[in-house]
Amino acid sequence: MEKLLLSPEEAAEILGVTRSTIYDLMRMRILASIKIGRRRLVPVKACQEMVERMVEESA
Repeated sequence: MEKLLLSPEEAAEILGVTRSTIYDLMRMRILASIKIGRRRLVPVKACQEMVERMVEESA
């Protein structure tokens, strides 16, 4: 079974950016995230959608 939620560190690794960049993107609401307990997690789908939006905007 594939993961549905990623830690900020995992999202950073997948997207090829730093953990700080992930937190900045979440804070600016560019990258969707959810909070479960004390943890902030990023849905895999949110990473895919953000990349698609950025590709469309740069075209």
